[in-house]
Amino acid sequence: MYDRGLWVLEQYGLTARTACRGRGVLLYETSDGWVSIKEYSGTKRKLEQQYELMSRIKEAGFPYLDCLRRNLEGELISYDKEENAYVLRDWYVGKECDTRSISDIERAVRKLAVLHKVMRGEIQNEYVRESLVHECDRHNAEIRKTRKFIQKKQKKNGFEVRLLNCAELFLRQGEQVVQELENSDYEILRKESLNLGSICHGDYNQHNVLFNGNQIAITNFDKWNYDIQVADLYHFMRKILEKHNWDLSMGLGMLDTYQEVKPLSKAELNNLRIRLAYPWKFWKLCNFYSSTNKAWISGKNMEKLDQLQRQWKNWLYFLEKAF
Repeated sequence: MYDRGLWVLEQYGLTARTACRGRGVLLYETSDGWVSIKEYSGTKRKLEQQYELMSRIKEAGFPYLDCLRRNLEGELISYDKEENAYVLRDWYVGKECDTRSISDIERAVRKLAVLHKVMRGEIQNEYVRESLVHECDRHNAEIRKTRKFIQKKQKKNGFEVRLLNCAELFLRQGEQVVQELENSDYEILRKESLNLGSICHGDYNQHNVLFNGNQIAITNFDKWNYDIQVADLYHFMRKILEKHNWDLSMGLGMLDTYQEVKPLSKAELNNLRIRLAYPWKFWKLCNFYSSTNKAWISGKNMEKLDQLQRQWKNWLYFLEKAF
């Protein structure tokens, strides 16, 4: 495993001092600092765009990013002996954002707001995020499909029975979100964001924010896209709020912290609320069920379904009181 990484390192003129595994990457301490190596299956074009984007962000005052490096031949993609593609990035030693620490959470949210102020670029249609209306509509159809499949089964296991029993509830919530999106200023807001060239990180969560003293590193920009930037704030807030049973004070604290740096318009706040109102986790459970072996369901998925049902009232209460 580590031998492949060593082969890749040679193409950058680097030698490893120590090696370890990270979250989906191989990490090496080299003569030129820490780097990460990860397999790559995307296009060269998007990688070049990501390289340019992160270079601009770094120049704007963000020195701690996992920026892509070019190899000795000037390429962003390197290959091992089996012709598997890899990319090499800068890496930083630090601890992930602790979802139990209010201080860590506030620092991560504040950093996101500052990041959003500099994340702009000339629009490129192939990297525009799918319309939220279309995405939610598509997910609703997938929930209906899963529900119909289970309804037709003569013998249902415990997970299937429970999934079916609450499918109607979550589906109604998903359909309501689509209606609210269609009746809101979403399309206007989206058009304004695209005209500005607003860019999202695409996967801003606790795992991609690393702390080392006063230093904050932001990693994993692989899912960057053009969209309304509250999409990033929604993603981070949902991850945290699910772990805190949709605690109102926690959510309001994150909102206040973000707006101290980058105030949100009424349309943006409403869009954030609507995003948080979609049953994303229930859709993920349905999608996972549809794409895996239905004869065996892991206990972890049953626990996730239990958590969704337990948090239902707190979730709705949060949506009502926070906005």
